[in-house]
Amino acid sequence: MKLATFEVGTPIGPVERIGAVDESSEDASAATGEAALIDLTAAYGAALEAEGEPAPAHLARAHVPPEMIAFLERGDRAIEDAREAVAYAAETDAERGPGGAKLRYEPGEYDLLAPLPRPNTLRDCMAIEEHVENSLDGEIPDVWYDLPVCYKGNPDGIVAPGGTVRWPDYSSVMDYELEIAAVIGKRGRDVPAEDAEQHIAGYTVFNDFSARDIQGREMEAKLGPAKGKDFANGLGPYLVPREDIDVLDAPMTARVDGEVWSEGTVDEMYHSFADIIEHVSRSETLYPGDVIGSGTVGEGCGLELGRWLADGDTIELEIEGIGILEHTIVD
Repeated sequence: MKLATFEVGTPIGPVERIGAVDESSEDASAATGEAALIDLTAAYGAALEAEGEPAPAHLARAHVPPEMIAFLERGDRAIEDAREAVAYAAETDAERGPGGAKLRYEPGEYDLLAPLPRPNTLRDCMAIEEHVENSLDGEIPDVWYDLPVCYKGNPDGIVAPGGTVRWPDYSSVMDYELEIAAVIGKRGRDVPAEDAEQHIAGYTVFNDFSARDIQGREMEAKLGPAKGKDFANGLGPYLVPREDIDVLDAPMTARVDGEVWSEGTVDEMYHSFADIIEHVSRSETLYPGDVIGSGTVGEGCGLELGRWLADGDTIELEIEGIGILEHTIVD
């Protein structure tokens, strides 16, 4: 199952919904976000109505809220209810649910947003040794092996799949980073590594855009990154539940204007997501909607390759089983 957040037009303005890719109608273009979507709240309500529930729309919004963080707050129960909604939509010929709610949206009938248009928090790690070694000229500090270090990014800087990333006016060196992100689905504090997986709702593609020139300057002050990272982050196109993807073995590819620049997997992670969650939750509470990046795969960014993005470049980050996250750079 691939979960999505999307926006549809209404007489009172655009409305945000959550959906799942309609696998029965998925074609080759679906990986980029151009797929038919099942409106999960509407479909669950339709299933309840078919069972004779007297208040199906009200109950559906409680079980499958139409906003991703509220949905994640229900934990595994929401994922189970979403699966029921998808199954019902696949079986029924009905096009509408309670109150006339539309069950399916075809490409062109909606605007795809990031699965979490505004995460609760955004953390990014450096958990893959080859990337760290390449980025630091082979001089990896001992603390990197001891702690799964991370920084907190800007949750308001999320750019929707297919959107444009505007070049910040303080930078002339733009870069991408090929990463996968874990999305927290269960609140926890002081979570032991052996329990960490149960706190992950699923995974999505993450592009940690980087303004390398200002990043290098500001980190000379031993603080940051800040302006080097906070201007844009890409998430999407879908959020895949943890049970539906073998995250360590999923092939990852970065293409710039169709040319493959980077390939890898996160089985290279020195610090696992479980170790990371144990570390970041020490004396700190994790909440549904928190996003944690893996860090960049080896040779997964221009910094390691000696190549930089240019005005007009289109970047595609693909993770098999999740999809293709595409953005275009605009100066």
